[in-house]
Amino acid sequence: MSESLAMRFLYGTALGRFLLKPFVKGSWFSNIGAKYLSSRLSKRMISRYVRKYNINLQEFDQQTFPSFNDFFKRTKTLKIAPNPQNVISPCDAYLSIYRISDKLQLPIKHSQYTIADLLEDKSLAQKFAGGFCLVFRLEPKHYHHYVYTVGGEIVTNKRIDGVLHSVRPIACEAYPVWFQNSREYTVIKNVIFGDVVQMEIGALLVGKICNQTNTYAVLGQEKGYFEFGGSTIMVLFQNHFISLTQELQNTINSGEEIPIEIGKVLGTV
Repeated sequence: MSESLAMRFLYGTALGRFLLKPFVKGSWFSNIGAKYLSSRLSKRMISRYVRKYNINLQEFDQQTFPSFNDFFKRTKTLKIAPNPQNVISPCDAYLSIYRISDKLQLPIKHSQYTIADLLEDKSLAQKFAGGFCLVFRLEPKHYHHYVYTVGGEIVTNKRIDGVLHSVRPIACEAYPVWFQNSREYTVIKNVIFGDVVQMEIGALLVGKICNQTNTYAVLGQEKGYFEFGGSTIMVLFQNHFISLTQELQNTINSGEEIPIEIGKVLGTV
C-alpha cells in the first residue's frame, strides 16, 4: 500500500520525526483524539465506517450511537458454551501462530520483536520457551470486545506505558512500533494449561485498552475491550501444556493468517 506524503514526511525525514515527537510522547495528543471520538461531532463518521467495512448492525445490542467511540465499543450477546478442557479464541481476528524459541523474532507489523521485549520480563519469557505464541490481529470490521482464553487464578496484571506510534508500514520502518506501543497483559494460572499470558496492545490516537480488574479469570467471560486504536491480542502457552487443533498446527511458523471467531476452540490438553 502506498503511503501518504504526510506519513512519509513525518516518519521518513529528520524534520518530520522532530515534529512528531511531541505528538507521540505523553498522552495529550491521544486525549485530544479521544475527546473528539467521544463527542457528538464524531457521530457523522459512523455511517461511512459501517458501509466501508460492511458491518451488520443488526448483530449488536443497539443500532444507534451518540458518538463514534460508543459505536466502536458496541456490544453484542455472545453465545459461548466453554469447556474448561479447551482453550478458546479471545476475539474475532486473523490468527497467526509461532513456536517460541530464543531465536524467535516475531514478524509483527512489518517489524521484528522478541517475547522478552513485549513482556519486559526475561524470566517470565523464559517460562514459555518451546511453547506457542498466538497473535490475533483485529481489523476495523471486527468486534473489539474480547474474553478470557482460559480460566484460572490471575497472578499478574501488568501495564506498560509505551509511546503510541502509527501502525502504518512507513512508521514500522522507522520505529519498532509494537515495542513502543502501550500494552497490558495478564498472567493466568490454569490447573490444566499451566501459566498463560494474554496481552492486549494499543495503537495511535486513542489506543485505549479497557480491561476489567479481576482476581480470577472465567473462561469465556469478557476481559475487556479496545476503544478506537486498539488492534492486537497475543496469547502465550507453555510447552507441553496444549494440543492445538490440526487446522492450527498446519499454520505454525508459516506466517499464514487464518480468520478466527470469538469462542472458537483453539486446542485442548
